[in-house]
Amino acid sequence: MRIRPRLPQLLGDRTFRRFWLGQTVSLFGDQISLFAIPLAAVLVLHAHAAEMGYLTAAGVMPSLLFSLYAGAWLDRRGHRRIAMLAADLARAGLLVTVPVTYALGVLTLAQLYAVTFIMGFFDVLFFVSYSTLFVSIVKQDDYLQGNSLLNGSRAMSFVGGQSLAGLLVSLLTAPVALLADACSFVTSAFFLSRIHPEEPPTSSPGPGQLTAGIRFIAHSPIIRSALGATATVNYFNFVFFALFMLYAVRSLGVQPFILGLVLSAGAVGGLVGSALTGRLSQRIGVGRAFALSCVLFPAPLLLVPAASGHGVTRLVLLFLAEFGSGLGVMILDISAGTIFAIVIPDTIRASVSGAYRTVNYGMRPLGALTGGALGSAIGLRPTLWLAAIGGIFCVVWVVFSPLLRAQKDLNTTAPEAVMLRGEQAPKGQKS
Repeated sequence: MRIRPRLPQLLGDRTFRRFWLGQTVSLFGDQISLFAIPLAAVLVLHAHAAEMGYLTAAGVMPSLLFSLYAGAWLDRRGHRRIAMLAADLARAGLLVTVPVTYALGVLTLAQLYAVTFIMGFFDVLFFVSYSTLFVSIVKQDDYLQGNSLLNGSRAMSFVGGQSLAGLLVSLLTAPVALLADACSFVTSAFFLSRIHPEEPPTSSPGPGQLTAGIRFIAHSPIIRSALGATATVNYFNFVFFALFMLYAVRSLGVQPFILGLVLSAGAVGGLVGSALTGRLSQRIGVGRAFALSCVLFPAPLLLVPAASGHGVTRLVLLFLAEFGSGLGVMILDISAGTIFAIVIPDTIRASVSGAYRTVNYGMRPLGALTGGALGSAIGLRPTLWLAAIGGIFCVVWVVFSPLLRAQKDLNTTAPEAVMLRGEQAPKGQKS
């Protein structure tokens, strides 16, 4: 008898399937840009450590500047799907300018700064809308499965996307490789145009709308502790990320194609994490899974500055660092996304997302600028050691938080979900 593999139930839903397909293609494209833009700066424009810090900061600075306002505006205006579609098309257009100016011989670091900054703005518009569209498409009981599928695609993009990026950079040069990501944004926009979910109602305009997300986070011990942890790890991760490509190519002498293959192989850890998170959360609780990931995500990065010289050893250490970190970040993202989907009310979801992103992603440009400055002052390897060690301290935020008491049942009527919101459990029920 022939056994047919069972597809996840959510993929049988046409709306979710289209959304998932668009995001899967876009995630693969994102890996090409994450690989090719810094390599364009290093290999084509010969950027040094401080300039790499500026480039990384330019891409994430919009999160600090615009997230709060974008969240409040979208909660008041609605039409989050349209905003995401427009952001996809705008980012595709911006990326096309890089290979065009490169072909004309006029590509500069200033243009890369401008392109990454404006793309960062549209990233904010897209991802502040994302959480609201997700809960419009996915039923509450399927939040964990939906997050696992989308993050599974993300993990797959780490595996296939980075090797594809390395190949494209080697064959076409870094600037021309960006055309592939431009195409992926167009594909995402196409699939978004084919779905029409009923979005939550918009919030009423009022004097406190801009600060509604801030107030919610301030009064939610779950979200506060999660924000502290993710902001800390983001800061140190971007101290690290700003210098990683420069360190791998110049200090370790790894060729772009080989680096892409090693990182792609190591990214299998993300696939393992996306597959394990559901069962892990059911066994130990989604909050404890989040706490565990706060160590599993940053700790393996210690292996990168430990790599030195030439030969196979340095490639093995880079592989293990990518594997372990990918495993940890998938557990972190899936567990956090599930908690947020349950805890945050629909009517202020974009506002909370904007406020959260302002702080969380706002740490990224600060980390990138710190990385560039430290890399110039004390060297690449010492800076990477400091960044990897510092990231582990994010777990301090959750050690004494209610996150560790989050139980297995994520039904919002259960006392555990009431606890997740930071509320008092009803009398007669255990909290």
